[in-house]
Amino acid sequence: MNAPAPDEAETLHALRRHRPDLVDGYGAALPAARAAVLRRLWGALWREGIVARDRLTGPEPALFGPAGTGGPNSAVTVVTVVADGTRYDHPTRLLEGLRLGGHSARLARELDNSVANLALALANSATTANSANSATGLVDIEQAVVDGHPLHPCCRTRIGMTTRDVLAYAPEHRPRVDLAVVDVDPARWRTAGTPVPPRLPVHPWQLPRALATGLVRDTGTRLPAHPLMSLRTLALGGDPAVHLKTAVEVQMTSAVRTLSAPAVHNGPLASALVARLTERTTGLNVLRETTTATVLDDAGDPQRALGAVWRQAPPADALVVPLAALPGRPDLLTPAFFTGLVDLMLPPLLTLLHLGVALEAHGQNTLVEISGGRPVRLHYRDLGGLHVHAGRLAAAGYEMPPLVGALPTDDEDVLRTKLFAAAFATVLTSLAAALGDEQRLWDHVAAVAREAAGNRDDERALFAAAWPLKATTAMRLADDPLEDRWCAIPNPIS
Repeated sequence: MNAPAPDEAETLHALRRHRPDLVDGYGAALPAARAAVLRRLWGALWREGIVARDRLTGPEPALFGPAGTGGPNSAVTVVTVVADGTRYDHPTRLLEGLRLGGHSARLARELDNSVANLALALANSATTANSANSATGLVDIEQAVVDGHPLHPCCRTRIGMTTRDVLAYAPEHRPRVDLAVVDVDPARWRTAGTPVPPRLPVHPWQLPRALATGLVRDTGTRLPAHPLMSLRTLALGGDPAVHLKTAVEVQMTSAVRTLSAPAVHNGPLASALVARLTERTTGLNVLRETTTATVLDDAGDPQRALGAVWRQAPPADALVVPLAALPGRPDLLTPAFFTGLVDLMLPPLLTLLHLGVALEAHGQNTLVEISGGRPVRLHYRDLGGLHVHAGRLAAAGYEMPPLVGALPTDDEDVLRTKLFAAAFATVLTSLAAALGDEQRLWDHVAAVAREAAGNRDDERALFAAAWPLKATTAMRLADDPLEDRWCAIPNPIS
C-alpha cells in the first residue's frame, strides 16, 4: 500500500510549511503520544500471545492506564518497557527489536503514523482543553475526544491522508467539512430503506477519487457538515436530525472505511429489527439507519467507495455523550454516575442478547443522554457490527430478516462475544479504571448483571473467569488483518 502515512518527521516537515503555529506544540506532545501508543502495544503483547511471556520484563500491564498518557495536560509523558533485556521508549523501536516477522513492517508503518497523528491532535487540543471539559453540544463533545481507540496501538492512524488532510478533515482538529453532492445515473443507483433521489453526498477527500471512476458527476452543490468521532460520519449543518456516514478510502485503526454491499443492504433491516426488540426493554433508543445507498458499476456490482448511510441523530436539545468521551469528562463521570449508567445500560443490552441480538456496544457506538447530572437514556448507532441469532429470535417469536454477510450467526458463543468484548471488557472496564475504587463498582455491575441476564447460559458466560477482548494487534500482524481474533482478560465479576 503506497498511500500516504506520514511519520513523526514527515509530519513535522509539513507543519513547518503549512502550520508553523503548531510546530512547538507538536514537538512537546511527541513524548506523550509515543507513551500512549507504546502502552497500548505493550499491553497487546502481553494479552494477545504475540510473544512469549519470558521475553517481557515486569508485571502484566493494566488494561487501561496509566492515566495521563492521552491528554494535552498529561502528567505522564514517558513510558519505558523492557523486552529481551533491552529498554524501549518508542513503539516502533520495540516492534523492530522483537523481530516478529510476518507483517511487522506494515504494523510499524501504522504505529509511526499513529504516534504522529496523536501528537498532532494533542498539540492542536492544548489550547481548547478547558472549553472541551464543559462542551454540551454533541459535535463539540465528540471532537474533544483526542486519544482515539482506547486499546488499539493504531489509535490515530489515518493511512491514505497527508498531514494537511488530517488537519482539514479529522474531528479532533474541529473542521467544518463541505460534502459534495454528485449526480448518479438512476440505472446505477441502489438504495435500501426510505428511497432518495440519485444524488450521493461524497466526502471532499473522496471526491476526486469518486469522479475518477466516471460513474458520478459533480453537481457543484455543497453541504456544510462537521465530522463526529468517526471521521467519515458527519452531522449535517442544515439538518440536526440527520447524521451521514460516508465512504472514504482511508485506513483508520484496522479497516479502510468504505461501505460494503452487506452494510448497504442490512442497515435499514437491522434498524427495524432492533427498534422492534427494544419495545421489550426500557431506556434504549436505536438511531435508525433510515436510508442507505450505493452506486453500481457496469457489471452491476456495488462500489464500496461510492456509498452513504443516512442515520437518525440523537435529540439536538439534550446533553448526549458517547461513552468513549466519559473518561475525559470528570465533571460528568462520578461513581454515582457509573452506577446509574450500569442500571440503565445492562438490562436492555442483556435482554436483547437473550432475544437474539448482540449489539457491539462500544464507546463510540453507544451514547448516554444526561439530565440533571444523571444518565436517563441510551442511544445506539451504527448497526453494521451487531450479530443476530435466528434460533433465539424464533424462540422469542420474531422472524429473522434477510440479513447478509457477517451479521447472522448460529453460534451462541460468537453472539455473546460480540456484546461482552465491547460493553464489558472495554467500556465498563475503561470507566471503572478512570474512577478507581473498582471493586465497589464491579460489585454493582455483578448485582445488576445477575438480575438482568436473560438465561442461565448467558449468565454463566458473563460470570466466567475471563472475558473476551478483540486481539487487534495480532490481527494487524496476520495475513488477513480483518479476520476477528480474540484474547481473554480476567473477569472482575467472576
